[in-house]
Amino acid sequence: MADLTPTQRALQAFKRNKLAMAGLVFVACSVLVALLGYLIMPDDTPQANDMTLQISLKKPGSSFTMLRIRKDSPVDTVNILQKLWSGQPDFYLNVPITGYRFVKDSIIVNEYIGSEDKPEAKAYNIFEIVNGVKQATPPAGTQPKLDVASIKNYQTIILKDQIIKRHYLLGTDLYGRDLFSRLILGTRISLSVGLMAVIISMLIGVSIGAAAGYYGGKIDAAFSWLMNILWSLPALLLVIALSFALGKGLWQIFIAVGLSMWVEVARLVRGQVMGLKQVEYIEAARAMGFNNYRIITKHILPNITGPMLVLASSNFASAILLEAGLSFLGFGAQPPMPTWGGMIREHYGYIIMDLAYLAVAPGLAIMLMVYAFNLVTVGLRDAFDIKSQSARL
Repeated sequence: MADLTPTQRALQAFKRNKLAMAGLVFVACSVLVALLGYLIMPDDTPQANDMTLQISLKKPGSSFTMLRIRKDSPVDTVNILQKLWSGQPDFYLNVPITGYRFVKDSIIVNEYIGSEDKPEAKAYNIFEIVNGVKQATPPAGTQPKLDVASIKNYQTIILKDQIIKRHYLLGTDLYGRDLFSRLILGTRISLSVGLMAVIISMLIGVSIGAAAGYYGGKIDAAFSWLMNILWSLPALLLVIALSFALGKGLWQIFIAVGLSMWVEVARLVRGQVMGLKQVEYIEAARAMGFNNYRIITKHILPNITGPMLVLASSNFASAILLEAGLSFLGFGAQPPMPTWGGMIREHYGYIIMDLAYLAVAPGLAIMLMVYAFNLVTVGLRDAFDIKSQSARL
């Protein structure tokens, strides 16, 4: 143990913390889910926004038989990278049905229109089902006449590919969209906001804090005055103000949340740098003629990596909460983009009904994600605490 570097000792201490490791595993699994995104979602359409209003507000575990009608407008097949990034537009219109039968060149379906209403009988031409619904009624005599073999072929295609059973693990939302798919995509949004906010806040906070702590004097006074002003403002109000200035959108949220969180980073770095700049090895670096930039970046900042990692993990959780709060208030990413805060906003009125899970599910996702990052934060804090390491040794 005596031959281990401080970083190695901190890593071993972190691994011994079972709760912190559990939090890290949860975060890693969430990152994997966010990266795979559309590849593992039941609804892989862009923004998981496939609306089927007839099946809105259905409970978890619901299943429906769907008649898939080919869209008349062309839909391009995207490659795997495009699908991973933005999903695959649906080739079909999905019609929930309770039964069907073939009559010559038509299929007559009992179209589901609600749990309290009787299914409505409706006929579709099998040629249109397979090749696309006509946008207008075709002139008389232009509808293709199908022979017996063609009818059989079209019926086989419909039975094989275009009448499917669709399961909704967590039910459907107010607009008939798959809640489970939107929760998965919401993971990507929350982690993206957290990551970008931490990067922005660390870049600004480390730069300003290091300059203020190292140079002191008027530079420190000016930066400290700015930090104290921003520190006195509630974080959520500051983010809302920045959102008004930047506009609504995902990238604007990245910037707004990041700009609201750098002060804490700067205060930490300033204090750490002020404590380190007078130690012997920094004085030796100055005596050797190293410039200030090299001393800060090569000799001071690497020695405060531990506290910065702890704060970055804490800020990650804070950013997720801020984004959820903004989306709940309507200032976050705009519909139909699925965000956990936005999903709560759409369904919080159902909490007093037997559909409380619509708001509880995204709320639980926020709670678990923030709790996991808090466990990692505590684990990192303990791992980089020299006194606690010495006590364990």
